[in-house]
Amino acid sequence: MIENSILKKNKQGLKALVFAMTFTSPTLIEMAAHVGFDAISIDAEHGAFNPDSVDLICRVANGYGMSVVGRVPSKEPSTINLFLDRGMQGVVGPHVETGEEAQALADACLFPPDGQRSWGGGRGTEFNDQRVLDEKYGGKLGFARWSNENMIVSAQIESKKAYDNLDDILAVKGLGGIVGGPHDFAASLGFPGEPDHPERQKLTEDAEARAIAAGKTAGRSITVDIQGLMLGHVRNFVEEHSEIPYEGR
Repeated sequence: MIENSILKKNKQGLKALVFAMTFTSPTLIEMAAHVGFDAISIDAEHGAFNPDSVDLICRVANGYGMSVVGRVPSKEPSTINLFLDRGMQGVVGPHVETGEEAQALADACLFPPDGQRSWGGGRGTEFNDQRVLDEKYGGKLGFARWSNENMIVSAQIESKKAYDNLDDILAVKGLGGIVGGPHDFAASLGFPGEPDHPERQKLTEDAEARAIAAGKTAGRSITVDIQGLMLGHVRNFVEEHSEIPYEGR
């Protein structure tokens, strides 16, 4: 396992640069490393990922010194465990709406005594190699402490119910911060299809300010995704060059 590259950048007083993916592409991970990204993020709630593909992503990204974080498809501990055993070092729990759900999320991500994460045998626990665990971390308990220190646990606040219960959510000790969900949040406020509605923006800004006041985070990184690049810069390129005359034969 590597030191969490997002937290490492944050310790320097800087936001991490994160390349987000909704499908598996080792080549894109390599390119992200070449241009200077700090970490990789995957969206497993809406993207096309399975444990094998997440394992490959973590293997390639870690080889370039980049941690992998991501949104999991559900908050169930068994699902979270599959992703953490592959080597992910950050989890965004979708649709967290109560303090109890935030506590369950933190418990699933953190080893005892800080949480209730189950011990596995994959990359996420150095393949349960006792020699490595002893030499690098001073045993399994030492690794558990190190892993917890390098784990980012975030709750996605994407509904009016979550906003109403925000104080209880922020009170969870093992929760590192919150992230937004503008489309679902707007819909829950009665503004479907209007993620930029002023009311949604106002409540999100308030939630982020309250998170920071509570000692949590509301944005450790700046993220770019391939869809944004294709539908932004690349589309502009196509439109700009689509009618250039051809003067050859």
